Amino acid sequence: MYPNLYYAFRDLFGVEASGLRFVNSFGFFVALSFLAAAWVLTRELKRKERAGLLTGTDVKIVVGKPATIGEILLNFILGFILGYKIVGLFLSKDPAAADPQAFIFSTAGNLPVGFVLGLLFAFIKWWEKNKLKLDKPEERSVRIWPHDRVGDLVIYAALFGFLGAKVFHNLENWNEFWASPIEALLSFSGLTFYGGLICAAVAIFFYARKHNIGFKHLCDAVAPGLMIAYAIGRIGCQVAGDGDWGILNSAYVTTVDSKVQQVDSTVFKGALQANSRFYLKTFQVESLDQVHHKSVKAPSWLPDWMVAYQYPHNVINEGVPIPGCVDQQYCNQLPIPVFPTPFYESVMGFLLFILLWSLRSKLKIPGTMFAVYLIVNGLERFFIEKIRVNTTYSISGFHPTQAELISSGLVIIGVALYFYLSRRKPTAAPQAI
Repeated sequence: MYPNLYYAFRDLFGVEASGLRFVNSFGFFVALSFLAAAWVLTRELKRKERAGLLTGTDVKIVVGKPATIGEILLNFILGFILGYKIVGLFLSKDPAAADPQAFIFSTAGNLPVGFVLGLLFAFIKWWEKNKLKLDKPEERSVRIWPHDRVGDLVIYAALFGFLGAKVFHNLENWNEFWASPIEALLSFSGLTFYGGLICAAVAIFFYARKHNIGFKHLCDAVAPGLMIAYAIGRIGCQVAGDGDWGILNSAYVTTVDSKVQQVDSTVFKGALQANSRFYLKTFQVESLDQVHHKSVKAPSWLPDWMVAYQYPHNVINEGVPIPGCVDQQYCNQLPIPVFPTPFYESVMGFLLFILLWSLRSKLKIPGTMFAVYLIVNGLERFFIEKIRVNTTYSISGFHPTQAELISSGLVIIGVALYFYLSRRKPTAAPQAI
């Protein structure tokens, strides 16, 4: 596992760059996922604009005005924060900087760099505005197309998606939140995809309504982007080992030399008993008999890690110490391997992206593309939940997870939406809301 890019570069290229310790692997892949989604969304919006399904809106702007005091001050503040905290984190020799999250939320930082970067940002804003300054500012009308707003859409999706993911995660893990609410809210880990999807969708709906963008066409355009973003994001989960993995695979155990080895049920039970304290706490059960597991042996043509992975050096330090590990952090691994569900979801995500991409010009009725996305996304998540570790609810004798409930709802909504929309005739006219 590579909790941050430092470990990845050290292992893959033999390069030890201490500054890379502050670039979290999961965050790196999340950033890549947003970039990929933005690229796919831009292409789809342009295609729909060429087809006449979406149109631009005329916006009046004033050009030639010099930079205001407020604009210069805002840029100074942004530059100061970036220099004081982010650049300061890379330059700091304080041992506290080994924990980037704690450093970010502390008062520590690099004051000179903060001031220099703040002044630089303020100067750049003044220079940009001064370069375009006119003797008499003019009001002009420009046409803004939906693809011109992709940057705003991504920012809204990222902001509200993160907030929604945190809220739904804490609802799903209420006991952990109640034990330490501040830490749970400020932590960069612990995100629920469906929470992010729902809250981001609400934010985008109101944004599209405000800017007169046809919401059905926007949903259709964003569907492939959401799928490839999900696939790339799950790579981050797998690489970092963020705890978003599956249940125990009782056909294997982790050996003292950090290998995965096939065993019989007796050896598995012995390993489970030897680590009883860890598993009783992790699964929040009273007996080891309640620990969820399945026995699946990898066929000869597949490596064992594809069905049983011990997640060594995982970013959340879950498991037991790795013998001989000398790193200051990330020296734990799982004593019994688990199903690497993030890997499965990445593979399925890319395959479903290819499916949606191939259907994008064949589904002529607005909204049906997004309906198909809801169906395939919900089905994928529902079935993967059968081998994932998640908190369950007790509902009339059933014990579903939050993701199973939401994914079931998405499938039902997607099927109903598809058949409802399919009764309508395809239209080439833009549908603004």
